[in-house]
Amino acid sequence: MALYLIGDVQGCDAALGRLLDAIAFSPSRDRIVLLGDLVNRGPDSAAVLRRVQGFGSSARSLLGNHDLHLLGVAHGARKAGRRDTLDALLSAPDAEALLDWLRHQHMALHETVAGADLLMVHAGVLPQWSVGDVLVHAAEVEAVLQGAAIGEFLRTMYGNGPAQWSDELSGSARLRVIVNALTRLRFCSADGVMEFEAKDDASTAPAGFLPWFDVPGRRTAGATVAFGHWSTLGWVSRPDLLSTDTGCVWGGCLSAARIGATLDEREHIEVQCPQSQKPG
Repeated sequence: MALYLIGDVQGCDAALGRLLDAIAFSPSRDRIVLLGDLVNRGPDSAAVLRRVQGFGSSARSLLGNHDLHLLGVAHGARKAGRRDTLDALLSAPDAEALLDWLRHQHMALHETVAGADLLMVHAGVLPQWSVGDVLVHAAEVEAVLQGAAIGEFLRTMYGNGPAQWSDELSGSARLRVIVNALTRLRFCSADGVMEFEAKDDASTAPAGFLPWFDVPGRRTAGATVAFGHWSTLGWVSRPDLLSTDTGCVWGGCLSAARIGATLDEREHIEVQCPQSQKPG
């Protein structure tokens, strides 16, 4: 049995199919975790959701910013953007079932591999959060998404503030910080103030900010954190980090990491994805 972590698909179902063929994925034998942004910008978001849903318990998915945006549009909390490609999914005969499945996916996941922690998020974690903190805060958002108050939550989800975590936060402000960290974070300050304007690679950090994973004293540094979201960062594999978004929807590749018997045993598998969008 193998575990594969897959980067941002963003509606590129054909590329996902080719990648699953390349790894010879078998739902009866293997497991996959999609690290968020299953939908949007690519040509066939509905097919991606149908494919992954069809794998049952052999596939688990994180919620990325584009997945949450789809839920926001579906619930009338946000208008679709000019570059969104969500109309076909929203008008599909099985849209309600697909959206219900999506809202029951995860904000963070954790596995123990040969005694070591593998923490999976879409974007990042704040430096003051431990692995346990991440899972507790992720569960707070998951509970709201899966409950009757999802529409109210989605209407207050958008926005950049508060920019910093505090245990004293409550209500929509608390949930917004959790969502922003787990699904949008690239750069933050040493004390965890988030910055959302810079989107280039790690070398372009604005003054006073660092890539979230390079903040000294980060409490999740003892785990391997796997994430997507940052296509301009691309594939990065180091003991405490696994970055998997290689820009499929931007004309790059769709990538998977095969996790071996230990977290140090990793194989990178990728397939080319025809460009369907331009960055920006």
